[in-house]
Amino acid sequence: MSETLDVVVIVGSLRKGSHTRRLANALAGVASASMQLEIVPIAELPLYNEDLEAETPPAWRAFRERVARCHAVLFATPEYNRSVPGALKNAIDVGSRPFGQSVFDGKPGAVVSASPGAIGAFGANHHLRQALVFLNVPVMQQPEAYLGHADKFFDEHGKLANDATRTFLQTFMAKFAAWVERFA
Repeated sequence: MSETLDVVVIVGSLRKGSHTRRLANALAGVASASMQLEIVPIAELPLYNEDLEAETPPAWRAFRERVARCHAVLFATPEYNRSVPGALKNAIDVGSRPFGQSVFDGKPGAVVSASPGAIGAFGANHHLRQALVFLNVPVMQQPEAYLGHADKFFDEHGKLANDATRTFLQTFMAKFAAWVERFA
């Protein structure tokens, strides 16, 4: 494929210095030249309420339009109470509504989860995958990415400092590029 793959990255954590945001930036840094990753902000999305569809909030419209234009979506999530953060769930709700007009429909995706804990946000990763199946997002199955002890991956400047993690992320992104190209 000669066209650059446009990938929207949706980061579930709103915290500026979060491990998940650092991970998303690291993924962009190791992605092949065939991919252009953009983190699309979700903090300003009003909570989904069908009553607001009559006069769609500008933030919803902008989010939907941006996701609709991309080739694929990469979801990066921490784990809150064995699930995804509310802001991420809200972004998914905003993008998948009104019913039958989901901007996610048929877009290939991948999920990466990170946590300072040992199991790498396994619960959130699988909870998110469950929602994506319903939304008809073909999610890359392998390699799976549960990054435990994420607080140890970065230096004091937020840059990836672990060579084994860098190698894994490079492999993950190469596989994701191949996955997305299957749908392009």
